[in-house]
Amino acid sequence: MVLLFPLVCFFYSVNIAFNYLLGASVGILYLRILFKDVEKIGVGKGRVGSKGLLIFSGLIIVACRWQHLHVIPVFLGFLTYKAAIMIYMFKSLMPQSQS
Repeated sequence: MVLLFPLVCFFYSVNIAFNYLLGASVGILYLRILFKDVEKIGVGKGRVGSKGLLIFSGLIIVACRWQHLHVIPVFLGFLTYKAAIMIYMFKSLMPQSQS
């Protein structure tokens, strides 16, 4: 998120970059809630992921209603957490070099 914000700001406008930053920030919040829900699996009752879905749908509704926000940059910013998870997964699957 910290690396991509200046890139978006460079290639697009500052407004688009802040839309991206908003989506990425909500994506991080979603990821934290998802981790907490995964920790509760098998221990407590309740549905996993329902709070995260509420946060995502709230973000998209706010982006659609507020004229200063653009839906596509907010959505792509939200999806940034998925790229981070994929990078982490591939790094953990690669054999560690022994020096």
